[in-house]
Parts: sequence; C-alpha cells; structure tokens
Amino acid sequence: MARDAQGTAFGLEGKVVIITGGAGGIGAATARLMSARGASVVIADIALQAALALAADLPGALAVALDLEQEASIEAMVARTLDHFGRLDVLHNNAALLGPEIARQDGDVEHMATALWDRTYRVNVRGTMIACRTALPHLRASGGNIVNTVSNLALQGHIIQAAYSSSKAAIIQMTRAMAASHGIHGVRCNAVAPGMTMTPALRDAFPAPLRAAVEGETLRPQLGEAEDIAEAVAFLASDAARHITGQVLVADGGCASHVPGLAAFRAFFAGEHA
Repeated sequence: MARDAQGTAFGLEGKVVIITGGAGGIGAATARLMSARGASVVIADIALQAALALAADLPGALAVALDLEQEASIEAMVARTLDHFGRLDVLHNNAALLGPEIARQDGDVEHMATALWDRTYRVNVRGTMIACRTALPHLRASGGNIVNTVSNLALQGHIIQAAYSSSKAAIIQMTRAMAASHGIHGVRCNAVAPGMTMTPALRDAFPAPLRAAVEGETLRPQLGEAEDIAEAVAFLASDAARHITGQVLVADGGCASHVPGLAAFRAFFAGEHA
C-alpha cells in the first residue's frame, strides 16, 4: 500500500488523475486537493481557457479540452494523458450537463423537452460510459480506480431536475456494474453523491430562499463547499479506500439521514424552549 510522507495511505504521490469538468466548482477543488497530495492532475473541461488557467497554478498539471458529447474527444483525453504521463491511475468522472439555463429547463417529466432529456443522457451517461470504457485497460494496468460524481437527487425524489437526477441514478448503477465486472482485475469503482454544494454555478441557479430551505434540513450549520466533496473524492481515490468498491458515499451534510420536516420540528421546539 502506497503511503504519503506522513506514513498514511491518504496521499496520491505518483498517481496520474483525470478530472473531467475539472476547471470549476467541485472539479477544480478536487484538482487542487489531489495536486497538493502529490498527484499529477489532468484537468479536462469544455472550458479550455479556464482549465489552462487552473493548470498553470498546479505543479505539473495538464489541461485538456473535453466535449463529452463527442466520443473522439473523450478518447483523445485519455490518449493525451498517456502520451504526457505514460500512465493513468484515477478517472474522476465529474463533468455533467449542468448550469443555470439547463437547470431552469429541467423540471418535471410532463413538461420535459425531449431534446434536453436526450442531451442530458448523452453527456452524463453516455459520456461517462465512454470515458470509463476508454480508461479501463489503463486502469487495469496500474491497479487504478474510478470515482464518479453523482448526486443526492439520484437517491431521492424531487419536483425539479428529472433528467439530471435520473441520469445520475443511471451512473450509480453503472458504478456498481463496473465494480462487479472489474474488481477481480484490481479496478475499484465508487461514487460520491453531493447534496447542495455552494459553488458559483449553484448560487446562479438557485434563489437564496431555496438554498436556505435546504440549509435548514442540513445537520451541519451550513451547506457544503466544493472542498468538502473534494475530500470525499480524494479519499475514495486513495489507497486508504482500497477495500471500498461499488459504493455510493453520500456527502450531503446529513440531509438524507433524517425524517421529513426536520427544519419545522427544529423551529417548533426551539420556540417551546425559548
């Protein structure tokens, strides 16, 4: 088991990590953390200029253009990584079709545009599958692993984001299928399911009252930050998690762990004891 300078198995020294959607939000936080723990990171993003800017701040990082709708672009990402670093140890599938405008269109099924549904699955599910398929032979060679970013919305029903949430549920099942199929070859596959996470994209997409409503159901005093999710990803990618595969690590501040209406109960009893 590889260990870091402090003798723990949480370090990522010598590992080469691809992070899709790595130029912003959770992806960027993960790139910074993994780089700090010794990994060589490949920041793959459709926003190439942002990826280049982040890579310039991280020792030995590589920025690569990625369009998850294009199979050739995904294959080129892996090929560029191998050409540059000679190996691949971790694939972090973090990119997804998500943003303020997309979120506004992604509501319930009755009002769903077929084009949005199809594009969501093309980017999130098909793109993730192709990335995994392309990376797997190289991860098998290195004894590497895959960490997929999913969502707590894949585990709970909601009145919004039917396309996004169901696509993430598909990735959860893909995670289990890959763990079952490839674990015997030394390749682990896990997923991290964030709750509402305070990224710039989320601030743009969700009005403050809705964010406050979710914060009221959180068991911590505040919503999670991108760095909180990065810690979960880095743990699953590290040798400290070598006996963990096929799992979904929910990182939502405890939102999914309690009965409905917790915030209302909290307010009621707070008033009673005031």
